[in-house]
Amino acid sequence: MSYDEYHRARLADGSTRPHVVGGLDLDAVGIATGGGMGRTRHPGPGWRRLRWTELARRTGDPMVPDGLMPSYRCFPSATKEGSWPLNMIPPTEGSLDRETWHRLIATLTQYSPAGSDTRCLAYYNPLMLGAADFDNLHVRAGRLGDAGVLYDRSEADFSPSNLWADDRSWVLCTDYDLWATKVVGSPTLINALLSDSEIEAVRLPWAH
Repeated sequence: MSYDEYHRARLADGSTRPHVVGGLDLDAVGIATGGGMGRTRHPGPGWRRLRWTELARRTGDPMVPDGLMPSYRCFPSATKEGSWPLNMIPPTEGSLDRETWHRLIATLTQYSPAGSDTRCLAYYNPLMLGAADFDNLHVRAGRLGDAGVLYDRSEADFSPSNLWADDRSWVLCTDYDLWATKVVGSPTLINALLSDSEIEAVRLPWAH
């Protein structure tokens, strides 16, 4: 059973209510994919992390189809009309999970010349802060060694949309339409991420 089938069964028996936003019944125009938005963490006992490499072997689908970025459109063979099966929790959009965030910060610290003292800047998309003021943007500055606290900011249920070194030696971009964070940096940093046993990374084609 998919998340959408389960959700529609609950709508039919009255155990849940329709998703209505601004007068629009979202259930009438879309499907429940099973995914969400914002920060997340390991769901607990009984669950294990399913790597995209393993899912690609199971389904025969490529990890990232040509011309696409990692997103809800990947792995069509694993879903039913875009909705995931109940025994899989797809990634959330717009945020790294807690474990990957801390692992990524540790890796960036290891490969930054100034280590934990590397000056870096963080930016949250105003939409992720519940605001719509795009004319008065704010960037936070601090040490890379303190970047772990950015994950649990009370007013943001997301990891930063962008985090970059002040010397521009690396930059992260987490888009809420994607299921991945883009990392741009030195070949040494990128190779470290690609070979990391805990971070699942794929090399994206160079866009001209």
